[in-house]
Order: sequence, then C-alpha cells, then structure tokens
Amino acid sequence: MFRHLVLSFFCFSSTLVAASKPNVLLICVDDLKPVLGCYGDKIVKSPNMDRLAARGVVFEKAFCNQAVCSPSRNTLLTGLRPQTLGIYELSTNFRQAVPDAVTLPQHFMAQGYRTEALGKIFHVGHGNVNDEASWSVPHFSPKTISYALSENNPPESTREQALFENKKEAWKLPRGAATENADVPDNRYGDGIIAEEAIKRLAAAKAKPEKPFFLAVGFLKPHLPFVAPKKYWDLYEAAAFKLPELQKAPEGAPGFAPTSWGELRQYKDMPEKGPVTPEQARHLIHGYYAATSYMDAQLGKVLDALDANGLAENTIIVLWGDHGWHLGDHGMWCKHSNYEQAARIPVIVAAPGIAGGKRTEALIETCDIYPTLAELAKLPAPKLVDGSSFAQVLADPSASTRDHVLHVYPRPQGLIGRAIRTARHRLVEWKKPGAAPETAVFELYDYQNDPAETKNLAAEQPEVLAELRKLLAKHPEAKPQIPNKAKK
Repeated sequence: MFRHLVLSFFCFSSTLVAASKPNVLLICVDDLKPVLGCYGDKIVKSPNMDRLAARGVVFEKAFCNQAVCSPSRNTLLTGLRPQTLGIYELSTNFRQAVPDAVTLPQHFMAQGYRTEALGKIFHVGHGNVNDEASWSVPHFSPKTISYALSENNPPESTREQALFENKKEAWKLPRGAATENADVPDNRYGDGIIAEEAIKRLAAAKAKPEKPFFLAVGFLKPHLPFVAPKKYWDLYEAAAFKLPELQKAPEGAPGFAPTSWGELRQYKDMPEKGPVTPEQARHLIHGYYAATSYMDAQLGKVLDALDANGLAENTIIVLWGDHGWHLGDHGMWCKHSNYEQAARIPVIVAAPGIAGGKRTEALIETCDIYPTLAELAKLPAPKLVDGSSFAQVLADPSASTRDHVLHVYPRPQGLIGRAIRTARHRLVEWKKPGAAPETAVFELYDYQNDPAETKNLAAEQPEVLAELRKLLAKHPEAKPQIPNKAKK
C-alpha cells in the first residue's frame, strides 16, 4: 500500500512538473511582410494578428537572414545564418552542411516536449524534404492543389504532381494565374486545412496536459499565387490600392543588386520581360492583401482554439514571417534582394508573464528566435548557434541585445551580398567568397534621411562606410554555396 502511495505521488509530481513547462505555438507565415494593422498599415484587414499583438510584443525592427524561403527557414530552425551553412538556394537540405545539427524542435523534444509540424515549416519541394528527426509524429501537409478554378489548374495528367509538398519537381510544371478570386470555403485552399488540423492538435493537447507541446503551424499564404476565397477579396475596394511612387532601383546601385522577379514572371498572365501594367500592379497588390486577410482568418481560428482549450495562459506564441516582399517598390516584385522591403519581417511574441500591447525598436534577426524560445521555456541554451536571446527585450521593450543584424543574398555571378543593418543604416558588401577586399562593391543607405532607399550613398559617405565595414569585419566571411549531393 505504501509503495502504491509513493508511486502515485511520484507520478502526480511528475505531471505537475511537466505541466509547468510552457507550451510553444510557432506560427510561420510564407512571404508575409509587415503590412499589418499592428504595424501601422491603414488598409489591411488583419484583426487576428492585431489581437495577437495586443497580447504580446511587436518587433518593429526584425529582419530575416536571407530573403528567400528555404535559407530563411534553415536559419529559424538551426539558429545558423545562411553564410554559416553555405546554403543560399532552395534545394540543398541543411543536413548536408550540418548533419548533426540539433534543430529548434529537436532541442525541445530532448527536454520532454511533443513536437509537431503542420504545413510549411522547413522548406519543402525543390528536392528538399522535411526533417523527420525534428518531429515526434510525421509532418502534416494539406493535400490540395493551389487553385480552385479549373481554368487555373495544371493539365489533368499532372494535377497530382502539383500537390503541395510533392517531390516530383512540381515547380517545373505549367503555372496558372498569379491570382485567384473564387467563391469557395476557407478549407478549399491549404491554409484552411492547416487551421482545421491545428484545432484538432490543440484539442488533443488539452487531453494530455502532462505532455508539453511544441506545435509549429506553417501557413502558405500570402505566397504566390495570391489565391483566397472571394469574401477576402471583397474586404477591399480595388481603387484603394495605390502604386508605389518609386519605380526604379536606387540611384548608384550596382546593376546586379535589384531582383528581376523571375518568380512572378513564371505565371501565365505575367510578362516574361519588362514591367507589369499599372492595372496588373494594383490587382497584384489587392491579391496580396486578400491572401493576407485569408491567412489572418485561419490564424484566428487557431488562436480561438488555444483559448477554448484553456492553453493560452501557459503557451509561448511566436508569429514570424520568413521574409518580406517587394510590392512594386523600386519597380520590383517578390523577394530575392537585400533591400528593406525584402529583408524586414513581422515578429510578434506573446509569453506567460510578459505584458501585452508593447512595441520595441530593438534589432533582432531570425537566428535569435531559437535561443530566445529556449530561454523563455527555461531550457538549456542551444549550442553552436549564431543568434542570441532577446528574452530581456520582452520584459523591457526599451532594452536591446544587439546594435546590428546581418543578412545576405547571392547573385548568379558568384557574388554574395553580405549586409549589415543598424538602427539607421544598411551596408551591403558584394564580393565573391575569398576574394580580395578591394574587389568588393558597396551599397549604403540611410533610413533616417532616405527611408525609401532612393540613392546609394557609399561613394558620398566614406566615414559611415568605413565604420560599418568594421562591424562587418567582426563576422566570418560568407561560405560559398556547398555542393548539393542530392543532385548527383
């Protein structure tokens, strides 16, 4: 009898210890720039991201480490920058660079967490795969094609190949239109299905309070194509969207620095060369906002489920956009650059014991999220990461943990653009890895006096250039792109 009492007490105590660990809800959003109400946008309808901001801290100066999906997600999940990994493109799996890396979810799993992934967390497709070692259960992917309207679907013979996350080089198949406005329910598209699955997972988590969870929910929109149910398009008046005033690259910028937005040009109704028309531009902006509102509504369902299951008070919530997006500024579209509109991202963090409705100007970068989550959950600090925790900023939004962030973008000529972003300036150094310093080409922008990046100031402000080069010199050179063994 005494033995049974002791065992019962031990099990009860273990349950209390496990239950005291905070859960983690990591929301990853594809191609989301900070055009949100909580970031000051006056047109967008983003009520659910705004209510998350009201219970958390909004980071005004958060930046990705590379403005493209796979390298950015590698950084989030390993804490290592692209220039550390030597991976700047979509198809090389991060474990080819760091086979023994302990990913963010692996770190939590080792501390007793159940780790689950829904939708797009690691980049998938393009020969890349999800990382099975990171999850307690198989990754969940919505089995749906991008379009609801038959005229936008690929030929019937290739429809199955166009399923999200298919490994058969679906990106080489014929593309449909860049946008779609279909009168369909939310779960006709992938994000609606992901939200439904997240609701199920949260209900299951409530039934097992002794096991803390790390649930990563990866929404697909507003990534191209800009598809969303009609009701989200109808939230906006098309005439409300204005074109950016600046329609050219910064004066004095090297010719290779701007993106040529080949991603958008792959869609059947977009020009293969030259600019889009003003009508196309307004429609694309409308589509981006509609897709953002659609994703926002799915997030709302997940937050409702978190509350309804009594999990919110003991759950750390992070909303993270993998990179920004050019919506016609500088005459550019998509990401794939080192400019502000591609590099700046939304980050919102809500956590137990942290006062909500706060904003901070503290500089952070994607690689900081891994060590921050570990500190918030009172787990051991991760080893071998480039980032540093910004947990103290959550407690005191006036604090800061770094005076600059780094990001990078490569160009096909073998050049790699390493960028330093401070509170005021951005320096971009373009050169080949290992090349002599005198071969470098520079861009310099002053966001206090020229927030739109109209002119490269590198030649006019040598003193500022020299100071920022000293900061850059504190960091290792970028590694060249590693060979992709999967291609052989």
